[in-house]
Amino acid sequence: MAAQKKKKLTPVQQEYQELAKKKEPPRPVARNCLLAFVTGGAICTIGQLISEMFIHWFGFTEKTAGSPTVAVLIFISVVLTSLGLYDKMAQWAGAGTAVPVTGFANSMCSAAIEHRSEGLVLGTGGNMFKLAGSVIVFGTVAAFIIGIIHMLLNLGGR
Repeated sequence: MAAQKKKKLTPVQQEYQELAKKKEPPRPVARNCLLAFVTGGAICTIGQLISEMFIHWFGFTEKTAGSPTVAVLIFISVVLTSLGLYDKMAQWAGAGTAVPVTGFANSMCSAAIEHRSEGLVLGTGGNMFKLAGSVIVFGTVAAFIIGIIHMLLNLGGR
């Protein structure tokens, strides 16, 4: 594949680019990484606490507590998104809120809320599952490929 040529900038455009780079505030990378780490860790800790609650209060095993824990995390994420709190937390914490389950639920709920004026089926339903479809397809294909590799390497637990 041939490399694409970069569009040449005029002298005025080059001058503007240089001025824009000078005026751009520096990004606090270390702070952003720390906030993402702490926030993602807090979400995971909350998930672990919910799992422990199901184990100790409702008699689930470690293996069976996973599904209701995920459901509760999704519910919390959707409620916080509906109230506009999850997005504010994401602006503050950055990538830390993209923890797979809660971040995915937030993305779906945000799309549904954004397109609700277009109707329940074509607006909310249609746009909510645009993201979900690609994630589910990718997950299914990846699981299939990993399964084939696992089978070919004869790691099948015999």
